[in-house]
Formats: sequence, structure tokens, C-alpha cells
Amino acid sequence: MKKSSTPDSVSRRDFLKTTAVGTAALALPLIVPSRLLGAEAPSNRVRVGQIGCGRIATVHDLPGVLNSGLADIVAVCDLDSKRLTAGREFVEKFYRDKNLTSPEIAAYGDYRELLARKDLDAVVISLPDHWHAQIALAAIYAGKDVYLQKPMTMTHAEGVLLRDTVVKSDRILEVGSQQRSWGPNEQFRKACEFVRSGRVGRLRRVEIGLPVDPTAPDDPPQPVPPNLNYDMWLGPTPVVYYTEQRVHSQHDITSRPGWLRNESYCLGMITGWGAHHFDTAHWGMNLELSGPTRIEGKGVFPTNKIWNVHGAGHVELTYPGDIHLTATDRFPNGIRFIGDEGWIFVSRDAQTTASDPKSPVTPLKPLDASDPKLLDPNGVTVHFPHSLEHHKNWLECVKSRQTPLVPAPIAHRANAACILSWIAMKLGRPLNWDVQAEQFVNDGQANAMLSRPERAPYGAFRLAKGSA
Repeated sequence: MKKSSTPDSVSRRDFLKTTAVGTAALALPLIVPSRLLGAEAPSNRVRVGQIGCGRIATVHDLPGVLNSGLADIVAVCDLDSKRLTAGREFVEKFYRDKNLTSPEIAAYGDYRELLARKDLDAVVISLPDHWHAQIALAAIYAGKDVYLQKPMTMTHAEGVLLRDTVVKSDRILEVGSQQRSWGPNEQFRKACEFVRSGRVGRLRRVEIGLPVDPTAPDDPPQPVPPNLNYDMWLGPTPVVYYTEQRVHSQHDITSRPGWLRNESYCLGMITGWGAHHFDTAHWGMNLELSGPTRIEGKGVFPTNKIWNVHGAGHVELTYPGDIHLTATDRFPNGIRFIGDEGWIFVSRDAQTTASDPKSPVTPLKPLDASDPKLLDPNGVTVHFPHSLEHHKNWLECVKSRQTPLVPAPIAHRANAACILSWIAMKLGRPLNWDVQAEQFVNDGQANAMLSRPERAPYGAFRLAKGSA
């Protein structure tokens, strides 16, 4: 089989040679918290605060940290007091079920109080997308290491700000693109190793399949629950009436929250599942620190005011080396790498192809190829670190100060591709992108969509200006 000829003109190697940001991110001299140093350092556990105690925290982030064996959750925070209580009870139950002595779990309704604690090493941020940038920045300014749920930020401008802040700091930030740590089969890592080792020959095309979110009629206004700080929940977004459909369930923490379907708080599946799949695609393409040069898309956007994220969508992106990437709801939920000598497809283990739990499950083969020989582990020339749990990878890096699997520069580029795709779907016309300048070429309308206004007193840029 031919050696891969995936272009590396804007690859990780050349990016590190020519870009100070990339160099700083992947070769930064990091400071180890003094409490984790010394002869007994391996036994010292990282003290973690959990910000956000909803669905993704209780089903994914809290278990990931608590089961790592490397950390203790000593503080929880949520601006919904019901969820705050549930979060603390979740942590206490974990220790009780393991017959372990629980540390004292402090509970906060304001993330700033949690970040003010000097005894916390790190925080996990499990919040709606519109809050990612501000709180991650605040945590970095407070000297905390950060595990940040994907997508990295709501806007491209926030992504640039957060990335540049992280690489200038001595902090570890890992974004929750956990397909890099997907176990026990590690099919995403293996697929990217196969592609980068030239198994499909010269890589020509990449196909990403994304699910579609259903919409529903707008619910009328409701009284704000007394347990919810709704103004802070809205954060930098405009003031709009409260209805449970817009925010999250007041009865079931594990149910899928409504904010995932509102463009003020989330861009839809293009960043929801897209953050995962574009990260994997960039990994396999050897373009983790690059981006598309041309984007063209179309999408169906409901006229509803609340559940108004895109439905069906189709985006075509052109990358350096004339690699063409298609992201659409018409493909199976996963990533297909297509080259001159065949294709390799990778997806999650027996996942549904739609986000609606009532929709039928379509079986997907986690790792497949046009020829089984393409998946032969013998002769693989490119190898990546093995990681079976993403939170553990982050915590290991908190202790070692090594670069995590998905640091800010890499996460930003994957998120950027998703956001650019969303802009292309909104505008419905071809767009040219300057990968180095990170701007659309001669397109003021598109460039204006790279950022959003911030409602006072909230906002990542307002925070950054005050910390300058």
C-alpha cells in the first residue's frame, strides 16, 4: 500500500514551526501545582470542582472524574438549586457506594465563588455552549486546569480568545472530544492510524454523517422557577421570556435539555455531533491545526423562536491538498475516509443515527473498510497515544503537565470548521476562508457572524477586557 500523501503544508509539524500559538500550546513549560509534587506525588489526588450539574455532568463528566482514581470532587456549582443539590448528592452517593470516605462537598450557586477557592486544582465545565468561553476563561485566570465540554466555544471569536489565553498560560485545558479516548475498542484512534499510515492510499474525500434534531411549536411563557437564576442562565444572550422548553427540565436531570435546540445557546448538530466528528476527521486528515479553505452549505432552519436550530443540512468543505469533506444528515452517523485504494468507516458502538430517543436505532459497524486487509494492525506506521477514558487523560496531564489529547489549539480548529459550516448553511452561498488569518476573504457579512454581541454584565470579551 502506498504511503499516505495527505498534505502536510499546514500540518501539525509545519504549524509548530511557523505559528507561535501552536508552538506555545504543544511545547509550553507548565507549572505543576506544588501539592502534586514530591516523593508522595503519585498518591496525591487532584481536587476538582464541578461547574454544572445537569445531564452531561451526571451521566458523563462526574462519573469520568470520580472513576479515574486520580481525583476527588470537592465542590459543585449550579445556578439551579435543585440541580445543585442533586449534584452534591450524586458525588456523596458515589463515595458511599464505594465504601469510601467522602470529602466535604461544598455547593455554590455562583461559579465565581467556586473559582475563588485556592485549594482547588481544576474544574470541569458542563454547561450550555453559550457559557463555555466566559467560565473557561475565568477558570484560567483563577489558575485552574480545565476540562471543557465540547464544543469549545459558541462563537469563532471566543475560540480564538480562549485558545490564545490558554497557550499563554501555564494551564492544562482539555476539550471533551472523547472519541479520541473511545474504548475499549479504540476504533477512532485505530481508524486514524490506518488512514495516516496510508491504508486508503492518497486521501481524497471524507464523509461525515450527522443526526438531525426535531423541532416543536413554541411553548408560552411560564413563571421562572424560584430555584433558577434565570438572568445568569441567559448570560451574554438577549433577555427572552422563560419557558422550560428553552432551558432544561425541572423534573428529570437526565433528559435532553431544550437549550440544545435554540441558536442563542447552541448551533445544533453541526457543533453538537459535529465537534466530535470534525475532530476525528482532522485527526485522520493530518490537518488538526489547519482548516478548510472553501465552504458551501445549505440547511433547513425552522421559523420557531425556541427550537430553531438547523434540521437537515449539507455542507461541502475543501481542505489543503484538495481534500473534499462532506457533512450531511444523509450519511450514517460516523466518518468515512475515502482514498485511491479504498475506504475506512468509523462510528460509535451501536449508536442511533438520530438524537430523538423515539427514533429507530440503525445498527452501525464501529470500524469497517472496503477491504478487511485495510484494518490489519500489522504494518501500521503511525501510532497515537492510547487512552480509554478522556477524563483520565486530562487528569494524568494535570499531574504530569504533558499536553492532553485535545488541547485548545486542536479543539479550536475542529470547532471552527463546525461554526464555518453553520455560517455557510445560514448564508447559502460559497465562502472562502483564509486558514492563517482565520477570516473570510472579502466577505464582511460572513465575518460579522464570527462573533456575537454580549449582554452586560456577561461575556467572555468583557471578562478578558477587565482582566487585561
